[in-house]
Amino acid sequence: MIRLKAWLLSPWLTVRCQMLLGAIFVIAAFPKLMDPPGFAKAMHAYKLFPAWGIHPAALLMPWLELITGTLLALGLWVRTTTLWISALLVAFILSLSINLARHHPVDCGCFTTQEKPKTESERLNDMRWVILRDLGMLLLAAQILTAQRAKSKMEANTPVSSGR
Repeated sequence: MIRLKAWLLSPWLTVRCQMLLGAIFVIAAFPKLMDPPGFAKAMHAYKLFPAWGIHPAALLMPWLELITGTLLALGLWVRTTTLWISALLVAFILSLSINLARHHPVDCGCFTTQEKPKTESERLNDMRWVILRDLGMLLLAAQILTAQRAKSKMEANTPVSSGR
């Protein structure tokens, strides 16, 4: 059990989680940056956002994904960027879950802004898989934050040498 905990909190695993989660967010940002109207249309389909907020959010969110993903992959401001990414993931999960509960199928708009010709049941099934995928990414974020906290505790408990 101690070995598993040590492995789960190891810098080796944490760096890989950072790089993977960061890369996913960078990759997800590009189609949205290339097609803001298409992403706004995807956001509108959720029927969760006020009309006045859709276009600003469609312009802002891809940049937030790109910046936080890049910073996390580079290991910069790790705690802050992981918290931002976690907040985005929770928002994505909630948005999909609300629409799934309403039995209102939507294309997530995660990695493409193009609608795919699918049946209602296929889209609802896709939404379930996307929620599971996002929960998996949330686990990556939890690993990063937990490892960061453990590292900070360890550094706080390490005695500082006087240099003599």
